[in-house]
Amino acid sequence: MDVILLVKAAVMGIVEGLTEFLPISSTGHLILAGSLLKFTGEAAKVFDIAIQSGAIFAVVLVYWQRVRDTVAGLGSDVRARRFALNVTVGFLPAAVLGVLFNKAIKAHLFTPQVVATTFILGAFVILWAERRAKPSVRVQTVDDMTPVDAIKVGLAQCLALVPGTSRSGATIIGGMLFGLSRKAATDFSFFLAIPILIGAGVWSLWKERALLSTADIPVFLVGLVFSFVSAWLCVRWLLRYVATHDFVPFAWYRIVFGLIVLATWWSGLVVWAE
Repeated sequence: MDVILLVKAAVMGIVEGLTEFLPISSTGHLILAGSLLKFTGEAAKVFDIAIQSGAIFAVVLVYWQRVRDTVAGLGSDVRARRFALNVTVGFLPAAVLGVLFNKAIKAHLFTPQVVATTFILGAFVILWAERRAKPSVRVQTVDDMTPVDAIKVGLAQCLALVPGTSRSGATIIGGMLFGLSRKAATDFSFFLAIPILIGAGVWSLWKERALLSTADIPVFLVGLVFSFVSAWLCVRWLLRYVATHDFVPFAWYRIVFGLIVLATWWSGLVVWAE
């Protein structure tokens, strides 16, 4: 077994877990880390998507009681059915558009210019959202959400199909702009991640199964484990963070990272092309 390859898989798993749920775009960080580690190629792209499942298992663990109660109550609990409906409604727009336009997005939008631009533009959206006059919050918790609220957040999630936008950033900031409390927007973003990222992982593994072999299993397992652990720590930290802090530091980080994307592309240090 190639120990160096396993170490690279572990590093990639940590990067995925730490960035998936922060409003800073895991995709951009995985591309940068993969290029610097020379962990690239078609199989590596499948790996990057598959290890998202490790991060999702961390969310399921953190919210296990809510997930269990929802599944158990689908037949009899009105609250559980309403919550499941909202997650489904929020999940569908990005799922449909992702299937329809995935090839076109990879062909035309996966460039360093687009990634850097969306990083920086997203930062200014965050700064604007945090510094504007705060409207009254209509939705305090995810249980107060209506299907209309869910579809609005789901449409915001579609913006994350553009590389560098950040799925969590689009859903959390979008939710806040639509009247959700910071906590409700963050919680719903996590719940939306469960179907969208599991679906993306399963679809990618199935579609690109010819690229993989049994020899890849240890590498994928290492990536999944490290993604799970780092995501679990990150999610628990972020839930505490949003209770008393805003997302302005992440906006400035996005600006810096956008400039790093441009610098590494211009210098040739990182190969950003698909």
